[in-house]
Amino acid sequence: MQASVKWVEGLTFLGGSSSGHQIVMDGNAGDKAPSPMEMLLMAAGGCSAAEVVAILQKGRFTVENCEVKLTSTRREKPPRLFTRINLHFIVSGSGLTDKALARAVSLAVGKYCPVALMLGKGVTLTHSHEMGVT
Repeated sequence: MQASVKWVEGLTFLGGSSSGHQIVMDGNAGDKAPSPMEMLLMAAGGCSAAEVVAILQKGRFTVENCEVKLTSTRREKPPRLFTRINLHFIVSGSGLTDKALARAVSLAVGKYCPVALMLGKGVTLTHSHEMGVT
């Protein structure tokens, strides 16, 4: 896997992935686009949500909706690292049980999502879940 980041102007950068996708990032607290730290938070949500959906589908559940709301705490002084991140999953689907959802979330965050696993080396990661309305 490879990527590139090119300066555009001010503190705006254009990131490019080896799969051919591009995204704008703004190092100025997200004035024009997500900041790199916001992107990292969204990456943890996207990665773990994909794993939750895959785990539930393998368990023969029909997932109708999956949303992750992430909340974080950062250090006050530079470098402003994340110190805590909570991933709260809201998932709905046919025949879905709280037990199955809890298992999927736990496996996704604690075993399968590489972004969460890497972040967990230096950040206190927690997760929670609720059954969404179908």
